Amino acid sequence: MKQHPFRLNAIAALFTAGSAALAPAAYSASADSNGADAAASAEVVVVSGTRVGHASFDLPAAIDVLDAARIRDGQARVNASEALAAVPGLVAQNRQNYAQDLQISSRGFGARSAFGVRGVRLIADGIPASMPDGQGQAATFNLDMAERIEVLRGPFSAIYGNHSGGVIQLFTRDGDGAPTLETTLVGGSDGARKLDLNARGKAGAVGYVLDASRFDTDGYRSHSAARREQAMAKLTLAPLDGAKLTIVANGLRQHDTQDPLGVQWATFLRDPRAGEIDSTDTQSSKRTFAERYDTRKSIDHQQLGASWEQRFGDDRLRVTAYAGNRQVIQYQAFSKGFQAPASHSGGVVDFDRDFYGSDINWLHVVQLAGGKLSTTIGIDYGRSSDARQGYENFVGAQFGVRGKLRRDERDTVSSVDPYVQTEWQSGPWLLSAGLRHSRMKVEVDDHFASNGNDSGSLSYSHTTPVLGLLYQVSPRLNVYASAARGFEAPTLNELFYSGAAAGFNFNLKAAQSTHLEAGVKARLDQGTRMNAALFQVRTSDELVVDSSNGGRTSYRNASSTLRQGAELSLDSSWKHGFSSRLALTTLRAVYQQGFGAVQRGSRLPGVPNANAYSELAWKDSAERFGAALEAQASSRIYAEDANLDRPAPGYGILNARVNASQNWGGWRFKQFIRVNNLLDKVYVGSLIVGDTNKRYYEAAPGRNWLLGASAQYAF
Repeated sequence: MKQHPFRLNAIAALFTAGSAALAPAAYSASADSNGADAAASAEVVVVSGTRVGHASFDLPAAIDVLDAARIRDGQARVNASEALAAVPGLVAQNRQNYAQDLQISSRGFGARSAFGVRGVRLIADGIPASMPDGQGQAATFNLDMAERIEVLRGPFSAIYGNHSGGVIQLFTRDGDGAPTLETTLVGGSDGARKLDLNARGKAGAVGYVLDASRFDTDGYRSHSAARREQAMAKLTLAPLDGAKLTIVANGLRQHDTQDPLGVQWATFLRDPRAGEIDSTDTQSSKRTFAERYDTRKSIDHQQLGASWEQRFGDDRLRVTAYAGNRQVIQYQAFSKGFQAPASHSGGVVDFDRDFYGSDINWLHVVQLAGGKLSTTIGIDYGRSSDARQGYENFVGAQFGVRGKLRRDERDTVSSVDPYVQTEWQSGPWLLSAGLRHSRMKVEVDDHFASNGNDSGSLSYSHTTPVLGLLYQVSPRLNVYASAARGFEAPTLNELFYSGAAAGFNFNLKAAQSTHLEAGVKARLDQGTRMNAALFQVRTSDELVVDSSNGGRTSYRNASSTLRQGAELSLDSSWKHGFSSRLALTTLRAVYQQGFGAVQRGSRLPGVPNANAYSELAWKDSAERFGAALEAQASSRIYAEDANLDRPAPGYGILNARVNASQNWGGWRFKQFIRVNNLLDKVYVGSLIVGDTNKRYYEAAPGRNWLLGASAQYAF
């Protein structure tokens, strides 16, 4: 891996000392209680969707808030999917493959992603965790210090611009109060083990949070061992009256993370843990593709950000800036018979990315027509520059080693998005509207001329309007409707190949969509809250997989698609410490026009037509003990556009957890035990959409357990 020319010494120092997530929470939520009690409260203040702090109950949008207890208690805090499973409209699947990160989709957007997260905007403490091209990694989220996660779906996601089929926004804790030190140790099935150390508090006028962790696993699937190291540092201070400065740094390091790849249906049935055997292997004991090519990925990700917020009465100025670097080396697999074209990049991807950006906005509040008018005007800028090389992944007869250079280029993506968002509130009415103009430019400077010159550029632009109206029927009942126009430009990873993995694809168009939503938010009684929404999305020029082979995926524009669905969440707290949560989703996502072998009415791959989450929890009045039973279910999911190959069957699983805590002087101790998949179901946890070799299936673990304990001391 090359050393990039742009190096922030501060980032390196913070990483070694303990760095992580990024930037500032503009508003903090009011104090949440644990579990469903928190969700049933109407006083959780959110900023996603409007940029103006509001109780989530009073927004004309589908938004769920996961509090600190749901994110941290009884969880390993390694994958965001642990907590996101409780959100309707969202599918967050752990691939059991730390080389490829989570598979997250919102109302079907992002389901086709071969790795990482696309189609869903990721934000950490107000700073993008998605790159300017729309690709993001949920692995950069620091869950150990999470305060809450806001999950926004539907039309209001479009106000975040390109690639926003949904928004997942993480907010970490601020340093406050007396200094505390905490350590957490977790161990479990398949050699899972994690150690976390953190310190937080306030020294004079400076709040601080420091966190560092190491996670190791041998992996459930063959060839899936991983080590992930994360670090974080966050400082908050108030240098002037009405001002807040937040500085956050984060680091993620994963070296030689094994990639188990997908398998065909017959292999999954034979042994869910097994990898796909490479039948062309000449050795007497046949190896899997993953073993033969030693498929693996190394990641080094560092980022530093700062945010300044200055209030002038009800008005507010916010300036945010960030910069960082991401280095990746990935060894992929390909079959022996695969003949790479001259323009092919080979089986080793090596890129070194510098990225930076800023967001400046001004909030102005005035009284107008008997109500309050709040208007935000801003501009969002982002830029990434990749020094990208590709190599053959063999030398002579040895595979899984770096061979001849096959690709050498500079890829630059830049985006400039001016926006305005305004909200008028009077009596029972709330009207919110927004307009954003997004421009994304992609430039390729090809330095490997022996296979032809792939240099060139392309641009995408779109104006996104958003409109929402909420009416308070009574203090316990709100109804709302919203609409938006959105667009989704291809990411760099979707542009790299055209046709049968040939050169850069300059012909891909952006998908454009129209979103409609209507919903009800109700407090059914003192301890029960319900959110329900109906939605529809029509998309033209949908981006679909054209060819996927050996980790190289090319894309094309297909016909129009239609998504129609409903979401329901119900949170209740009862007597004697019992509480419950129910999250249901039904989604019909189909192609409205046929193309190639795909017939009209075929289902979009990677998207279940129904999924559900439910939880029954209990805690004693002193909160010393707690227990919960969780259920998750999903309908079958197709793996390719024509719906001809075997879909991943539907499944239902049960999980259980038990928590305990004790206080002694300045000490607080916590313990938990969690058992997932209690009934030891065999099922497909995620799919590799459109794989040419039909190696679609990624198995989920059978019955597995986690045991954790923490000790915290407050000085």
